[in-house]
Amino acid sequence: MNWQQLISTKRLGQEHRHFERHDDRSEFKRDSDRLIFSAPFRRLQNKTQVFPLPGSVFVHNRLTHSLEVSCVGMSLGNDIALRLGNLHPELRGTIFEEIGSIVSAACLAHDMGNPPFGHSGERAIQSFFIEGPGLCLREKVSEAFWSDITHFEGNANAFRLLTHRFKGRREGGFVLTYSTLASIVKYPYPSTLSGKKGKFGFFQSEESIYHKIASELGITASSDHPQRFARYPLVYLVEAADDICYEIMDIEDAHKLKILSYEETSALLLGFFDETVQEKMKKRIIDEQITDPNERVVYMRASVIGLLVHECVDVFVTHEDAILNGTFTGSLIDHISQQVHDAYVRCTKVSRKKIYNSKPVLDVELSGYQIIETLMTAMISAIMSPERYYSQQLINRVSSQYDIQAEDLETRVMAVIDFVSGMTDVFALDIYQKIKGISLPIV
Repeated sequence: MNWQQLISTKRLGQEHRHFERHDDRSEFKRDSDRLIFSAPFRRLQNKTQVFPLPGSVFVHNRLTHSLEVSCVGMSLGNDIALRLGNLHPELRGTIFEEIGSIVSAACLAHDMGNPPFGHSGERAIQSFFIEGPGLCLREKVSEAFWSDITHFEGNANAFRLLTHRFKGRREGGFVLTYSTLASIVKYPYPSTLSGKKGKFGFFQSEESIYHKIASELGITASSDHPQRFARYPLVYLVEAADDICYEIMDIEDAHKLKILSYEETSALLLGFFDETVQEKMKKRIIDEQITDPNERVVYMRASVIGLLVHECVDVFVTHEDAILNGTFTGSLIDHISQQVHDAYVRCTKVSRKKIYNSKPVLDVELSGYQIIETLMTAMISAIMSPERYYSQQLINRVSSQYDIQAEDLETRVMAVIDFVSGMTDVFALDIYQKIKGISLPIV
């Protein structure tokens, strides 16, 4: 792969059209603007990141997480554009220098396909088909489609959301640039190649779209399977920005919620630095009279993010050839310096033990799982027997953009998944309560 071909302003659905622009925004800045002003992006404010949506203490939701990831992605991309521009003078003055904007836009979109209630929403959709009422569809759909829905994945769903032509919408979905779209496909292969982890990048319905993008950008296919592609290089930056933010910001949120003490939190964050730097940081806290524990954590967290950005940039530049050749393995975080990596691993272990298994998080996952399973059961039953009165009542609740009354069963099933996965936590709970008859609209 080569940078000159990898960075493209070509837009999905408008490949052969030329528009006269009346402002000075770059094509990749247009991508960001389209995402930020979209309804699916706004809905992220009411989707769980890790902790329950805020009560008296404000913690991260999918929207604030995506905005922070976008900021870190911009820093990663800009730093790498500068470093590689110095190594490859031929890239200076070209659109390669805009990779910060591409990564930033992709980071905004990276979680847009996630269903309500975090990862429990994903598992609830998968389980509905694997071991729930949806198992009845096993012999009625194709092998590829069955693989898609039993491995339902937020990453693949984001690619669908951005590229699929829903009813009444224009060709190309969001009509984003090829480079931005390629940057969100973390697992560039179909569900049939997902393996034990169950991760994949696109449903069969969007597979041809990804192949077209890969061909245009020169993304190489694997030698062992024509449907498995090398990662688009900027995917590593989107992944790194996400890894940095969710791990470090979850630590900060856990401190705010008193799941972690100040002593535990400061030890984890200061552990990224050697003793000399730690002493300088402690002295600065004292010199600047930062007495509030939350503000101290904010300062340490910002320092850690800055360090991780620097480390990931170093890894990317050092391994540029392997990344372009498609032979680089693992994430950028996997290859950072040992001390910093050890500190990151300590954070992940504490997160698993004390955060992700904390009572508030488990309560959301348990409730969310039940809500999603109930919604899926009701909606799939409705599309299987649409002639029933109750089925029609449910079907009429679905937005017209979803082709829920199509002749083809797979199209109807996918319409249900589109509808449910696009819900916010609050809307999913509202529909659940109405289906159960425990909530009535107040006029």
